[in-house]
Amino acid sequence: MLLAVLAVLAPASTRAAQRRGPLVLAAASLQEALTVAAASWTARGHPRPVISFAASSALARQIEVRAPADLFISADEEWMDYLAARKLIVPASRAVFLTNRLVIVAPAASRISFVVRPGFALAAALGSGRLALADPDAVPAGRYAKQALTMLKVWPTVQGNLARAENVRAALALVARGAAPLGIVYATDARAQSAVRIAGWIPAGAHAPILYPLALLAGSTNPEGEDFRRYLLSDEGKAIFRRYGFGTR
Repeated sequence: MLLAVLAVLAPASTRAAQRRGPLVLAAASLQEALTVAAASWTARGHPRPVISFAASSALARQIEVRAPADLFISADEEWMDYLAARKLIVPASRAVFLTNRLVIVAPAASRISFVVRPGFALAAALGSGRLALADPDAVPAGRYAKQALTMLKVWPTVQGNLARAENVRAALALVARGAAPLGIVYATDARAQSAVRIAGWIPAGAHAPILYPLALLAGSTNPEGEDFRRYLLSDEGKAIFRRYGFGTR
């Protein structure tokens, strides 16, 4: 009885410390916004989430081999479908909550700009340089970019001159440090990096909608995972992502 009373009287910070924060696997493009959302949630008395950022494809493969985690946030629905087909998520917990846009970025000092339309002169602007992309064969940002450039009829002119990166932030870094003259990333990535500027906006209709689903993982036993999922879907949680340039649903 005494132990029960002491547990009730213990300060919230102590009780939070006794619980384990959820382990979250999240798309690389969410770094700033999700880190702030996690800090906000922690300030409400919860244990701090542990977040691992990488390409959605890489994270899904980790989950497939039973990497321990509680929550997955993907930059597209295809990788969430991949896990759902293998019964690795809790279906009722799945929800799409964010949207994004694609942009062409150049180093901040560059004066290159585009009106992005069919046949626009992307290859000419690259010259002998390479176009930085997240791997278009696996990573959502790269797949969206390939879809768009194909629809805009410029993919054949640049596909032999790609700088393939493991995730969208790696592609952004290539442009930021001048290793590639141009890249295609999410608008939120461009906003997060002062060393690049937006040289053109990819029309939203040129590719599949950019949607971010989240879901609890089937192997999770930590109730904090569901609590954090609900917070991210709340009005307060979504407001944080809007501050970082994401659309919300």
